[in-house]
Amino acid sequence: MDRRSFLAGAAALTATALIPPPAAVAAPRRILSPQDWMAGHGDSTALQRLTIPGTHDSGARFGGPWAECQNTTIAQQLTSGIRFLDVRCRVTGDSFAIHHGPAFQNMMFGDVLIACRDFLQAHPSETVLMRVKQEYSSDSDATFRRIFDTYLDTKGWRPLFRIGDGIPSLGEARGKVVLLGDNGGLPGVRYADGALFDIQDDWNALPGAKYPKIEAHFRRASEQPGKLFINYVSTSASLPPRWNSDNLNPRVHSFIDGTASGWRGLGIVPLDFPATRGGLVESLIRHN
Repeated sequence: MDRRSFLAGAAALTATALIPPPAAVAAPRRILSPQDWMAGHGDSTALQRLTIPGTHDSGARFGGPWAECQNTTIAQQLTSGIRFLDVRCRVTGDSFAIHHGPAFQNMMFGDVLIACRDFLQAHPSETVLMRVKQEYSSDSDATFRRIFDTYLDTKGWRPLFRIGDGIPSLGEARGKVVLLGDNGGLPGVRYADGALFDIQDDWNALPGAKYPKIEAHFRRASEQPGKLFINYVSTSASLPPRWNSDNLNPRVHSFIDGTASGWRGLGIVPLDFPATRGGLVESLIRHN
């Protein structure tokens, strides 16, 4: 090879080396559904920094207009994106029956746990925060705890729960039910502990008086993060829950899609009849 050919070849190789390789084609981002929306957040995510759709009196589907707060099952709620359940338990022998006041909801606590287990097994990226409250019974805290422990150990439900002090990170909670104990005998996170929670639950305010409290609590959650905010949209003042939810749910939906469209970390938002307002749960999920 003569000198001229050698130089031409070297120049070609140098030019080739200077041309950057084609950029790697990014894999298309998976669109998360309401069934697995928590998969889009890292394990270190604080639950306090999320917007978590929930249901108030989650099992209350029977008993007439004053007792009914939902028109979907627990399983349907979880599939729709709900991640906070408000579970009311009446002591019945050595079991818990799900009640709203005197109205039995044709369901036992074990039925709630089965729905949660089946959902979390199918969607292990998710967690369920569960408020457990004594309802329509006056048994002692010790009795309530004994029966709860029977569910955990005799009936084999302990592996389903995350029971511990303090609010866990999302990674610590994935695949588990995080117990928020609203009874003096229960273990786990103490529901309504002022060091951990900031709760708006004026359940007896008329919709006209209730709505400004809801909006103000959204603003507090957005501007003063730290605690786990819970903002109940539900109320039973003067009218049955369904009538009040038909007033309040559209107003909340318009607010979070409008004024609050850029706000994040709105906390837990328990609703009555969320399924009757199309897109409301999905709008809340978008505030993450």
